[in-house]
Parts: sequence; C-alpha cells; structure tokens
Amino acid sequence: MEQEALGSDTLDRAFMALADPVRRAIVARLSRGDATVNELAEPFAITKQAVSKHIQVLEHAGLVTRSRDAQRRPVHLNAAALERLTAWIDQYRLIAESRFRRLDTLLGAGPSDQEP
Repeated sequence: MEQEALGSDTLDRAFMALADPVRRAIVARLSRGDATVNELAEPFAITKQAVSKHIQVLEHAGLVTRSRDAQRRPVHLNAAALERLTAWIDQYRLIAESRFRRLDTLLGAGPSDQEP
C-alpha cells in the first residue's frame, strides 16, 4: 500500500466526508451506478445546490468524480479510493482480531479447563 495514497490528509478528508449521513447516502447510491446531481438529490429534502456542495466535499476527498456526457454531468464513485480506505481499516481490524484470538487462547487455557 502506497504511503502517499493514504497520507494523513487523505484519510482526514475521506473520513470527514463520510462523517455526514447525506454524503454516506450519496456514496451508497453511487455504489449502484453513476447518477446526476438531480438523481442524487431526489431522496433528500435539501436543495440541489446543497447536494452539489456535498458532492464537492466527496470530490475533494477523492471519493467521487464527475464527467461530462453531452448535457449530462454524471457523478461516479471512485471505488479504488474506497478500497484504499477499506485496506487501511482492515490492517487494524486484523491486528485486533489477532489480539482477541490470543486472549481467547489464554482464557481457554485457564484453570477451569483443568477441572474434571
């Protein structure tokens, strides 16, 4: 895993972007396919401008991109960025699981196992 790809600033921007429930819902929607701002705004009781600002935060964090398709400007999920976040989280999850396995082993070898 590249250190630059997961620098402190990158992680901070990504996790701050994902801290907002509207932005998490946008990411969840984009996981099913590209969408326009209008399509992304439909389920929310906020303005399209507010949705655009949420998308800008996600773009700044590197989690989504936009392209131009004639008159449409679809928003795309950057799956590679999410994979990098998942890999970063997984390294700590694996450490924690290893510690829990050792604790389970230690607790399983206690005096209660030696009783008849």
